[in-house]
Amino acid sequence: MSLIGVVGAGVMGVGVAQNLAQCGYEVVLVDKDEETLAAARATITRNCRLSALMGGPALDADEILARITTAVGVPAVAKASVVIENVTENWEVKRQVHREIDEACAPDTVVIVNTSAIPITRIASLSSRPDRTVGVHFMNPVPAKPVVELIPGVHTSPETVRRTRELLTGMGKKAVEVKDSAGFVSNRVLMLTVNEAAYLVYEGVASAADVDEVFRGCFGHPMGPLETADLIGVDTILYSVEVLYEHYADSKYRPCPLLKQMTDAGHHGRKSGRGFYTYDS
Repeated sequence: MSLIGVVGAGVMGVGVAQNLAQCGYEVVLVDKDEETLAAARATITRNCRLSALMGGPALDADEILARITTAVGVPAVAKASVVIENVTENWEVKRQVHREIDEACAPDTVVIVNTSAIPITRIASLSSRPDRTVGVHFMNPVPAKPVVELIPGVHTSPETVRRTRELLTGMGKKAVEVKDSAGFVSNRVLMLTVNEAAYLVYEGVASAADVDEVFRGCFGHPMGPLETADLIGVDTILYSVEVLYEHYADSKYRPCPLLKQMTDAGHHGRKSGRGFYTYDS
């Protein structure tokens, strides 16, 4: 695993790239434009400088960035032995990106899908080598979260699972293997909780702050569900709930209209500066 490709330089892609580089891997991080990549480099620099202040390890930003090459366009990951895809939870976007990955990469490349809800077998159907496609649901912030969900699809080979586990171990992650099912374990539960919490605000039952205070104070959660939504991204929450609603055809997954309105308004949470709460730029 001499070179790892990371497709998508948003919140999750930046976290994955940083985690890999921290652990000594050489990384090529790609996105659709140089502006996004410049922002990604700036975010990694800031994350490294804040790491020790937030209780993490002391990190040398220059050393970590020296292991990360950035490039515009999926073809730049062609020489990677493993490619980790991290684009938005939107089927049309995922479909296009995976077709480009399939065209760019060698037949023995392992393609890891970082998704919070979309079934891995569905994504693997876009590939000419579905046995080399596997799901890993990383948690945010990636460098700080020690556990991931590992999701083999119907066609994923044991060798692909073995290679993926090897990489995850090298990243300092414990992999919990679960079956391929929309939302897997974490988000089949979490997204229902966040969606219902959004309904409480939408219906005027309680403010976002009060909803979160109940969860922190009564259940000992370090973050309430709506603080969590802002951290993950309100748009990502919406897309994930929509995947669950489409896949299971169950009304309990009906997306809260407030999530749709906030996504349309660009109120995506921490990454946009405003979500259920307002954040300093």
